[in-house]
Amino acid sequence: MFAKKTMLVITSLFLLCACTKHEIQSRNEVQIAPVEIKPIHITIDINIKVDRALDNFFDDIDKAQP
Repeated sequence: MFAKKTMLVITSLFLLCACTKHEIQSRNEVQIAPVEIKPIHITIDINIKVDRALDNFFDDIDKAQP
C-alpha cells in the first residue's frame, strides 16, 4: 500500500512538472560603427634615364622612315 501511494505521489509530481510553462525573453542589439575611409598615397618612381635612352634608340628608326 505504501509503495502505491509513493508511486502515485511521484507520478503526480512528474505530471505537474510536465505541465509547467516557461517563457524566455531575449533582446538583441546590434551597433554599427561608422566606417572610416582614409586617403591612399601612392608613390611611383619613374626612371627617366631609361625613357630617354629608349627615345634615342627609336629616334634613328623614326628618322629613317619617309
